[in-house]
Amino acid sequence: MQSAKKRRKASNLEKLEAALAKARTAIREAALHRNQTSIRDGDYTPKGRIYWNPFAFHRHVFLIARKLTNVRHTQNLSLVQYRSSVYCFDQVFLFHKINTKFVFLICRSYIEMEKTFKIYVYEEGEPPLIHIGPCKGMYASEGLFIDWMDNGNSFRTNDPEEAHAFFLPFSVYQMVHYIYVPLTNNVSSLKMVVADYINVISRKHGYWERNLGKDHFMLSCHDWGPLTSEATPLLYNNSIRVLCNANTSEGFKPAKDATLPEINLQSGEISGTLGGPPPSERPTLAFFAGGVHGSIRRILLEHWKDKDTEVLVYDYLPRNLSYYDLMRKSRFCLCPSGYEVASPRIMEAIYTECVPVIISKHYVLPFSDVLDWSSFSVNLPVSEIGNLKKILMGISYDRYLTMQRRVKLVQRHFVINRPPKRYDVFHMIVHSIWLRRLNQRPHISAHKEDTGSGV
Repeated sequence: MQSAKKRRKASNLEKLEAALAKARTAIREAALHRNQTSIRDGDYTPKGRIYWNPFAFHRHVFLIARKLTNVRHTQNLSLVQYRSSVYCFDQVFLFHKINTKFVFLICRSYIEMEKTFKIYVYEEGEPPLIHIGPCKGMYASEGLFIDWMDNGNSFRTNDPEEAHAFFLPFSVYQMVHYIYVPLTNNVSSLKMVVADYINVISRKHGYWERNLGKDHFMLSCHDWGPLTSEATPLLYNNSIRVLCNANTSEGFKPAKDATLPEINLQSGEISGTLGGPPPSERPTLAFFAGGVHGSIRRILLEHWKDKDTEVLVYDYLPRNLSYYDLMRKSRFCLCPSGYEVASPRIMEAIYTECVPVIISKHYVLPFSDVLDWSSFSVNLPVSEIGNLKKILMGISYDRYLTMQRRVKLVQRHFVINRPPKRYDVFHMIVHSIWLRRLNQRPHISAHKEDTGSGV
């Protein structure tokens, strides 16, 4: 009986993968015939330079990663590139080099996702570690996504047999809060919870070993999300990890893993944080306020704290000054990494319609498979912090106006809605998972062996 059950599950996986293979064929055809009539979308049709390829984002999807080595680093293309490696997508498209950037054809993604993608959420586990997370504060995007998935949406299915992806709904933040022993720097208890959870769902359902975890995903905004994912080799190496701490120098693989935007919801809502004055009412060139967390901030503060009246840099703001008011009065908002690569200031800048200046190393920007960050932000190398003012002053006013207008356009992709709305941050996160699920090669033969959970 057990053998027959495994055969049925394997047969169903083959059907799912056959449907994806059919989509791949359609994608190749679409890549060869770019003059197809565009799909009309009454709600919103992506267009403009904020996208690598708006037609592609709206209509198609990429698949099957193939690793190429000895390719030099290209700025703002961290989805497909990190260190000396680039991932391209075999049989589906080629990279096209335009103005020294690789622009890749992404076919049929968003609408195909809405039409096809189904996610199964495991019901095993209980709060406070499973099925609940923080919905305000620094790690709000972790709890909000768990809440969105648990409370139902058009992507969730109650039938695992029709699921293209499986969500592991544990919260790393909750584990740190409830079971981590402070000041020990020992995350073994967190890893044990995750390993036990995977063992439970693996033994009960069998979908984990069917595809060696490749069609499963975890999501975490806590700094220790990557460390916790080391609980099992299959989770770390095979599964899709959606992480705020998207650091390629610490094992983040852009072709397999996805970046989760870090959104600091102090009150649990974004109301009151969206919008800002026009460029003519932004007298300050650049602004930053934050503690000395990490080496990049230390360099920034050493160079610019209390040094310039047009570049306002504080460690901590005086009580009579408003953080968000200063962002709204600034043309550029400085977004340096802290202890980890992600910074909530990127989202705060976008919300207040201030052009982000990203100062980081090894960080994969959110949704960079779709969004051309160079069109609405400035990427400042750490080595150029001392030249910050010169670089920003070198951006013409017309160029700044264009970038600021694009910040306003891209804002819709990072906004939190309750319930979620099309093209908002929830849908963009799901879209990133969808792309990477399609990028996973199936392991149809996994059912023939008792692979276990890979612990």
